[in-house]
Amino acid sequence: MIDDTAGNEAASRGAVGGLIDPEHPEATYLLEPDVVAPLIARISSAEEAGTHRSICPFTGAPLATLPLSSPGDVALAAKRARAAQRSWAHVPVRERAGVLGRFGRIVLERQSDVLDLVQMETGKARRSAFEEVADVAQVARHYAVRGPRYLAPRRVPGSLPLLTGVRVHRRPVGVVGVIAPWNYPLTLALAEALPALLAGDAVVLKPDPQTTLTALWAAEALEDAGLPAGLFQVVAGGADVGQELIEHVDHVAFTGSTATGRRVAARAGERLVGATLELGGKNALYVAADADVATAVPSVLRACFGNSGQLCVSAERLVLHEDVADEFLAAFVPAVRALRLGAGLDYTADVGSLASAEQLAKVVAHVDDALARGARVLAGGVHRSDIGPWFYAPTVLDGVPAGALCTREETFGPVVAVTRVASDEEALRAINDSEYGLHASVYTRDVGHGRRLATRIETGTVAINDGYAMTWSSVAAPMGGTKASGLGRRHGAASIDALTETQTVVVDRGARLGLGVDRLYGAGGETPSRVLTAALDVMRRLRMP
Repeated sequence: MIDDTAGNEAASRGAVGGLIDPEHPEATYLLEPDVVAPLIARISSAEEAGTHRSICPFTGAPLATLPLSSPGDVALAAKRARAAQRSWAHVPVRERAGVLGRFGRIVLERQSDVLDLVQMETGKARRSAFEEVADVAQVARHYAVRGPRYLAPRRVPGSLPLLTGVRVHRRPVGVVGVIAPWNYPLTLALAEALPALLAGDAVVLKPDPQTTLTALWAAEALEDAGLPAGLFQVVAGGADVGQELIEHVDHVAFTGSTATGRRVAARAGERLVGATLELGGKNALYVAADADVATAVPSVLRACFGNSGQLCVSAERLVLHEDVADEFLAAFVPAVRALRLGAGLDYTADVGSLASAEQLAKVVAHVDDALARGARVLAGGVHRSDIGPWFYAPTVLDGVPAGALCTREETFGPVVAVTRVASDEEALRAINDSEYGLHASVYTRDVGHGRRLATRIETGTVAINDGYAMTWSSVAAPMGGTKASGLGRRHGAASIDALTETQTVVVDRGARLGLGVDRLYGAGGETPSRVLTAALDVMRRLRMP
């Protein structure tokens, strides 16, 4: 782990080779070339494609300079992946599952390395970075254990009982292109990649330029787990590289903004390839009149301010029943003010930095807009430049009018707007009053009450007495959004369904016995119609599927 205090070089080396600049120990993180170089060597790139310099959000100082991939590099990476996939598809599924099982163990064993790397690339607090380690290990374990069952051929009823045998097989689509964002660089690089590899696909990953090193670390760990060369390719670059990637793959998995997701879906549709899209959200969290405030407050804290609010399932709209609103805020606001901000590569901070100057500008703009419209600050509302260039205090806004930016647009930062309601019906109207439909939460002592409310909430997932952690980590269940929040689902069998093609194989057993449909039709006249009508009537009476 990297030490945040001044000291000699030997004392401040981290697991990934990081060290603090001895001349400016308070200002700069560096990565040693002998650690970075092997990772960078994994990028499919040409010299003429240029470079990208990533920045450490904790300090605003340069972190690493990475080569970028050209359109030709993307095409070559996809070609290599396709060549490797042909053999991988014929590897027994349990051997493919074994690679994922070993990979999950490697992630846990080497977590210090990747935690340092994720923090330095994103600026998040270490406890938020650990969420990624735990998630990836859990997803890898899930598919290693359940994957063979998901992929097993299944029998379904045929047209004629006993005489028709039908099996449905799952075949890999080929090459899956993953376009991953910066906010969860390990989790979202691998959420679709791991089930794709299990299914027999190859993967070409384009991470965000800011978080490329984390993606390359994952590629190295997969290879160490036994994944054959060529099956997991990494290309580096921005939107142009992502656009090129869509042209060369058989399925696109994209996580990002709704605006970009629409363009990805349009091009995938033109090419007639599948697309899985997790897009924006403006998630609401409802504290019902009967909620247990003491239990709810720490959970809501995490729901609103985990990862500095930079996650698609975080709560940005806090809907409070008026019967409990004052009691809840009396406990919640002091807890928000007590959250610790920090840049350390350890577990001392509750909340980290925003990822970039652009994210900070958006957060500031949303808060300023709300205040100009009459909202008031209950906590936060300030840029904490004393800690680092892009830190922003966790913020609670009350009295925010409906037209404010922070009630309609995704803020993607540590800001939550309070709305008070007089009834469950009013709460449901507020929750559903959004173009987005990704996630929502309900806090209530009566789980049955929560389940009934959930049936009327227009989101892909609803958590009862939880913010997002238990929902996301239930990796056997489908995860995704409705309305403008996405298309398709990830996790569990849903990912396997998206990343494979079905093939139906039908056997006419009756043909061997001289009882086949073709033989029946050969009888001519009305005989085939009379026999089949009688058979269908019997099947109806017996309620046969």
